[in-house]
Amino acid sequence: MEKLQQHFIQIRKLLDITFFRVLSFLVLGIVLYAAMFNNVKPEKLDLNLFSIAQKTIRSPGTVEDKESTEKKRKEALDQVQDVYTLKKEYTQNRVDLITSIFDSASEVNDEIKEDLKKQSEASTDKSMKVTEPSVPEKVAKLKSKLTPSVTKDLSDQVFSGIVQASKEELSIAKDLTVTAINNVMTKRISADDVENAKKRVEEELKYSTLNDDLKSAAIELGRYAIIQNEFYDPVATEELRQQAAESVEPVKILQGQIIVEEGALINREIYRQLKLVGLLANEKSFKPFIGLAFFTILIVSAIYYYFYQMKTDPEKRQTHLLLFGIIFILSIFILKIVSLLQIFNYSGIGYLFPAAMGGMLIKILIDEKLAVLMSIILAVCGSVVFNEGVTGTLNFSEGIYILFSALAGILFLSNQNQRSKILQAGSFAAAVNLLTIWTLMLLPNGQFSGLEYGYYFLTAIVSGIASAVLTIGLLPFFEASFGILSTMRLIELSNPNHPLLRKILMEAPGTYHHSVMVANLAESACEAIGANGLLARVGSYYHDIGKTRRPNFFIENQMHLDNPHDRLPPDKSANIIIDHVTEGSNILKKYHMPKELIEIAEQHHGTTLLKFFYHKAIQNGAETKEEDFRYPGPKAQSKESAIVGIADSVEAAVRSLTSPTPELIESLVKKIVADRLQDGQLNECDLTLKELETVTHTLCETLKGIFHSRIEYPELTKKVKEA
Repeated sequence: MEKLQQHFIQIRKLLDITFFRVLSFLVLGIVLYAAMFNNVKPEKLDLNLFSIAQKTIRSPGTVEDKESTEKKRKEALDQVQDVYTLKKEYTQNRVDLITSIFDSASEVNDEIKEDLKKQSEASTDKSMKVTEPSVPEKVAKLKSKLTPSVTKDLSDQVFSGIVQASKEELSIAKDLTVTAINNVMTKRISADDVENAKKRVEEELKYSTLNDDLKSAAIELGRYAIIQNEFYDPVATEELRQQAAESVEPVKILQGQIIVEEGALINREIYRQLKLVGLLANEKSFKPFIGLAFFTILIVSAIYYYFYQMKTDPEKRQTHLLLFGIIFILSIFILKIVSLLQIFNYSGIGYLFPAAMGGMLIKILIDEKLAVLMSIILAVCGSVVFNEGVTGTLNFSEGIYILFSALAGILFLSNQNQRSKILQAGSFAAAVNLLTIWTLMLLPNGQFSGLEYGYYFLTAIVSGIASAVLTIGLLPFFEASFGILSTMRLIELSNPNHPLLRKILMEAPGTYHHSVMVANLAESACEAIGANGLLARVGSYYHDIGKTRRPNFFIENQMHLDNPHDRLPPDKSANIIIDHVTEGSNILKKYHMPKELIEIAEQHHGTTLLKFFYHKAIQNGAETKEEDFRYPGPKAQSKESAIVGIADSVEAAVRSLTSPTPELIESLVKKIVADRLQDGQLNECDLTLKELETVTHTLCETLKGIFHSRIEYPELTKKVKEA
């Protein structure tokens, strides 16, 4: 395992180089592209015209059948009839024309009567008789009142008939003729129907009570008035044709639609459809591969952007990138393996995929945001891979299933990072799987048998439990190989039954109690500024493990015994005290403890000065160098190490007070923090002055809670005094 860890460390160092970092993303893209290549590759069938289909063939995608659409549109256009418009104004015009002719005849008669009257009044010879104009003269006078086009189309018999009629007869003839014309002209009269319309007018006037000459005139006028009033309208016809064409929906061959059944003859129409959807062996298309390339670029770009904006040190970023890449490729590999089971034609075989595994591993080993991102990517990839044999399609049901399952595992572990909770998270994911499958079954009003419900229940349970089992099995491998100190690992190390903690408890009980107190202080201070409180707590448990080598040389373990330092020179005592840091680091390394805990043990004193022994050595008059009385360091490199060191000093100092008061505690804490700051012990960590002020305040509040003044109960006080 150590060799494997060394290999991973070497690979991680390579990722510091831009070329290899870009290469890592390229590898991810290639793996993605290769995993989904066969799922988008168009299926090519070696089929011949008029051959027999060896299997049922479905369309791999939705394609518009333009030829069928055009044929359907042409049929719709052929069904559109020409539009003819009824000219209603023509009826009124013809009625007005006939009315004018009758009125003109009446005017001629009135004028003749008036002329005769004037002649009679002007004549002096009473014996002379006034003569009335002849019929031809009346006709001539009537024609003069009409237009040439009218007189040309009507015979003289018409004019002679109406000029010979009396005023009352003309009025009756006019009414009968106009009524007949109006009755006929209100109906549509096409060019072919004009003669029939004329006959209808003639029929209406034939049986009137008019005299023969006037009746003949009325009939001819009626026939003359009837004309075509229905005409072809090209604009309206074109609009109707346009509407008919637009109303035709495009004919589409839908995705999954059966083109030809097994055993059916491949006729010309079927062959054309197979060619249209690109299923013939001689049809080549690169569009799916280009689409897959864009799809892969989008996914890799999202991953790259996430790591690019990650605010952490480069070494940790490269470790996370390598770890993510391995887990992601492993998840895609399992995804592809499960997809191969589709050859057995079991519906919903993709539900067996342990979708929650990748998300839970990333959540535990890296962080929750990246776990969610990976879950989304796996869901999208799963919708492509589990296309149920129809290449180039997306199985949205499978994508939703993978997403919900992965998110269920991640969310359950949000506040439950113990290793024992992984199996519970898998069970929770299995329950979500089951609900998701039932939802996807019931939404489309599907009809399923009891056996099918049982089958889906089994796949949901297998997926959830397999996710938990794989996570539990792979987690130690990743933690050991990458040297990752996960939250679950920290919780395990905080178990009092851990061999090293039992060693401290048995061999240095005072140090154990001191470590627990420091842990409480450090955790609360770290959480106040957003640092890793759990790391600070566990680091505090082990920071003084070196004191187990010589426990009696440390005051918390002396238990009213003589202080051995009283019999030793100051430099010797200083060396023994300083050695607990080195000894502690060696013990932790021997037990293969995480490097973060080793660093806290090495850095919690930094390079501080052992003032008591240093001043004692000066008082003894010995030749003294300050460097000989300082811890070897290094200085604190992280917020957690700095806070554990401050909490260590503060707890020891406050514990030494005989009567700690809130004011005294606050003054002491501020003095210790100020000394650390002035001594430069915090120069190498990223602890800001504002955060340091928050740490100081939190330590004071926690210590006040621990060393609060006890209430003196009156009854107890009275008994003590009496005693």
